[in-house]
Amino acid sequence: MFDSEDPREREYLKTILHRIYGKFMVHRPFIRKAINNIFYRFIYETERHSGIGELLEILGSIINGFALPMKEEHKLFLIRVLIPLHKPKPIGVYHQQLSYCIVQFVEKDFKLADTVIRGLLKYWPVTNCAKENLFLGELEEVLEATQPVEFQRCMVPLFQQIGRCLTSSHFQVAERALFLWNNEHIVGLIAQNRSVILPIIYPALEKNIQSHWNQAVHGLTTNIKKMFMEMDPELFEECQRQYEEKQAKSKDVEEQHQYTWKRLADAAAQRDGGGGEEDHMVTS
Repeated sequence: MFDSEDPREREYLKTILHRIYGKFMVHRPFIRKAINNIFYRFIYETERHSGIGELLEILGSIINGFALPMKEEHKLFLIRVLIPLHKPKPIGVYHQQLSYCIVQFVEKDFKLADTVIRGLLKYWPVTNCAKENLFLGELEEVLEATQPVEFQRCMVPLFQQIGRCLTSSHFQVAERALFLWNNEHIVGLIAQNRSVILPIIYPALEKNIQSHWNQAVHGLTTNIKKMFMEMDPELFEECQRQYEEKQAKSKDVEEQHQYTWKRLADAAAQRDGGGGEEDHMVTS
């Protein structure tokens, strides 16, 4: 019945199932398993079900009541169900409820932050900018609840992805990624690990300033560059020097490639020209 297209019906069902779950403790494992089966079918078979949002709302309330330390069954639910729910195309319909459940897990057990962030990176959209914006919003909420030790475990792949978002030609994606620096907790984590993070994202910042078409993105990037410069001038200068060296090296390699291609083209033209004269002599 949760697949009903009538939102009023789904709302009543949500209340009824929540009451049953609360009253009959003996049936709780069965109810959770039945909900999981709906999710599995939705993720791996149909990608069509009207009640995913409502079921996630019920689960949000259930997760809120989990006792610590968390059971292995609940952690497996996060890994096998909640994280793969980022894959289906209609995620926009239920993302708010999904994000709430994910953040609840991290707030309950901060050690799960690394698992969640790596899961988000695994399902990160490549061509869907609206979905990418949702992911960046959720990522900010997860990072808000992330402790320094867990952050350090995943910061390299995380900021490689954020670097790609910073230079996105879709200005809303680039802007949303730059807004992460408005969050004090995230800036604190970045500052503690700046020696690893700045070398990863410096090329993206430089690329934005040199060539991004959007003025707002340009302005935000300049502010972040200034923030890093004030945070650690020596590190900033070192990153700048390495970037310039790499650019100069790339330019030399490109010029060498162009020169090699020109030589090959000239040699081919000379050979074709010579062959033409030979053929002419034979014919005559």
